[in-house]
Amino acid sequence: MTDSPANGVFVTGTDTGIGKTLVSAILARAWNADYWKPVQTGVAEEPGDTDTVARLAQLPPERLHLPAYVLQAPLSPWAAAPLEDAVIDATAIVPPATTAPLIVEGAGGLYVPIDDSHMMIDLIARLGMPVVLAARSGLGTINHTLLSLEALRRRAIPVLGVIMSGPLSAGNREAIERFGNVRVLAEIPPLERVDAAAVEALARTVPPLAECLAAMRAAD
Repeated sequence: MTDSPANGVFVTGTDTGIGKTLVSAILARAWNADYWKPVQTGVAEEPGDTDTVARLAQLPPERLHLPAYVLQAPLSPWAAAPLEDAVIDATAIVPPATTAPLIVEGAGGLYVPIDDSHMMIDLIARLGMPVVLAARSGLGTINHTLLSLEALRRRAIPVLGVIMSGPLSAGNREAIERFGNVRVLAEIPPLERVDAAAVEALARTVPPLAECLAAMRAAD
């Protein structure tokens, strides 16, 4: 762990395409936080996540921090970098200086390779920030979510909570909370429009950051 972790959370997911960017926007709005995505891939096919979060969370430029690495191909950082003769050093990735809470969004899931020697979970462990895990709500999510929680806890990475996306499932939520010994912080139902108004409404359902941190510490 880092000696002085940034104030905030690291958003990761049980899979790629799981809704981490939407979760990050909701948390940034709810907690009046800054946003940073250390490694951005796939910009050849779609806008970067920083632009998306800025639009959805209505963040001004000073609340947005540029990625350490930006890569074109929609692949893991480790796979995308050689395609454009880029060299990634995961150990050189350091959080930006800010007095605000910081939402850090990972690329893909926990075991996405960043460089030849480091996975995303290694970066999370080094930054020393608690994790918010983005998960689906549907069939299969119990297994995927519990496996991700186990991987985090094996590395002594604190877990602030889970945010579930998709059709609401009280049974899956109960199973994840009970067997994962974790709090589901919010649920994101299917949205007709993914826009700033939707993010603002969902942000109001998220508990305050200080409350979440206190509950996490009390559960340890």
